Amino acid sequence: MSRNDRVTFDLDPQRAHALTGAERAEIAALAALPDSAIDTSDEPELNAAFFAKAARNPFYRPVKAQLTVRLDADVLAWLRAGGRGYQTKINAILRQAMLRDAAGD
Repeated sequence: MSRNDRVTFDLDPQRAHALTGAERAEIAALAALPDSAIDTSDEPELNAAFFAKAARNPFYRPVKAQLTVRLDADVLAWLRAGGRGYQTKINAILRQAMLRDAAGD
């Protein structure tokens, strides 16, 4: 197959095609199946060894929420003394505390 034979198609989630009656029936039939009827024999088991090697998607970016917070002046001065990125530093410090707390459970 050459480059000239290649066909591309862009999907637009805002303008998805309407489902046909057959597609709706197939989805309804699958939704009606109990979990025990689904064949998962071809899927590998996700055990502790799998998760030990797992890594966060490098393209993952958590959703940021804007808020107002009051900090002691000396704490803010210390954070700003490091230069630009003091808000990112605050987030990193809070994330470390959150993960430490979650690991303690």
